Amino acid sequence: MKIKTRKIVYSLLTKCFEVEETHHTYFWFYHNDQRTHIKTKISHGSNEYSDSLLSAMQKQLKLNSKKELLELINCPMSQEDYIGLLKNKNEI
Repeated sequence: MKIKTRKIVYSLLTKCFEVEETHHTYFWFYHNDQRTHIKTKISHGSNEYSDSLLSAMQKQLKLNSKKELLELINCPMSQEDYIGLLKNKNEI
């Protein structure tokens, strides 16, 4: 399975992630206006993410499964749902 990078970026930006540009584009999750330890990165020049990169992203975002990652990206999982998931795992 492949997912367009721009779709991932759009989804992260709508769920309280903020961008930090370095040699990669990092997305930091913010909760209550504070940066958390949760981050992921998107490499410059990657137009699509395949299963191996999606698996790494899933772990970085503290998600339990690829299904949850797809729900986060495709937007059935709202920002509130994601926050609830992180709270249940004591990540925030």
